[in-house]
Amino acid sequence: MKQRIEALRESLLKSSLDAALITSGVNIRYYSGFTSSDGIFLVTQKSAYLVTDFRYTIQAKAQTKGQCEVVETTNTDQLDRIRGFLAADGCKRAAFEQDEMRVGAFHSYQAMPVEWVPFGDELSMPRRYKAAEEIASLQKAQRIADQSFLEWLGRIGAGMTELEAAAELNYVCAKNGSEGASFDPIVAGGPNGAMAHAVPGSRKLQKGDLVVTDFGCMADGYHSDMTRTFAVGTIDSESKEIYEIVKTAQQMALDALKNGIAGQALDAVARDYIAKKGYGPQFGHSLGHGFGLLIHEAPYASMTSKDVLTSGMTITVEPGIYVEGKCGVRIEDCCVVGEDRYINLVGVTKELLSI
Repeated sequence: MKQRIEALRESLLKSSLDAALITSGVNIRYYSGFTSSDGIFLVTQKSAYLVTDFRYTIQAKAQTKGQCEVVETTNTDQLDRIRGFLAADGCKRAAFEQDEMRVGAFHSYQAMPVEWVPFGDELSMPRRYKAAEEIASLQKAQRIADQSFLEWLGRIGAGMTELEAAAELNYVCAKNGSEGASFDPIVAGGPNGAMAHAVPGSRKLQKGDLVVTDFGCMADGYHSDMTRTFAVGTIDSESKEIYEIVKTAQQMALDALKNGIAGQALDAVARDYIAKKGYGPQFGHSLGHGFGLLIHEAPYASMTSKDVLTSGMTITVEPGIYVEGKCGVRIEDCCVVGEDRYINLVGVTKELLSI
């Protein structure tokens, strides 16, 4: 954390800023180690302060490991304490996260004798590049997901509802060590799979279904993300063909994933192949997104992305085809871009599995 705070100070100095007010839970965790969003992290060129209340002071002291001053105060006194620290450290211009702060709260800060400068993108930018320990946490989360998915397939079958299957998946992931679900899992059978972000419901899994399963596990606060589509019994030839098209498109995109490729270009590799096979209109979402302390974060691979994927960044590769009234197929791996090659964190086979 010390290195992150020092790097932040250098970034502030380059922009002639004296301090950064960090209010989003994810950035508070990234810069301080504190895992609750019930706090404010203030970094000046002289000091660093984590302001929280009685409920979290013991936790805050343990998690920040002496890298900042933990300040216990009531919610009503937080603003006064922040004002005092800014004044004591001689701060005149301060950064804030413009996309994270509520209008009412910002009006209160505006009353302080400080010029507030929008700096949210710069504060979040370092999170795009994962350090070795972050990659290790991502790998840990994905190993739990790999193990859990294969175990889960042995516990479900025809006649179980999507809701029951999703509950079973959450249980298996937790039993195997996941800190929590990265997001509410998608378990969508048959025609429900044509909804890219389907919500598990009362429909029962049936023989002949393709089942789209999208889920993630967490380790040390870091999220994994994977999708596999499997069959219940024997599926028809059209469904098999759709599966193979998606599988090939995903592998083509993975083969193209390298340091320096534009997110838009990577998206086009899979999208153009699917369109060539006649299913262009049935692939309506982007190819991928970054992941880390948030399940969806920069960079992005899409038709409109301006991002360039470089070493240390994460990206999912998840093409899909969704045929209304019939089925959906999506295959997703979560990857880390390297200098010479990418690291695919997912170990589960992409051959079509059947239960």
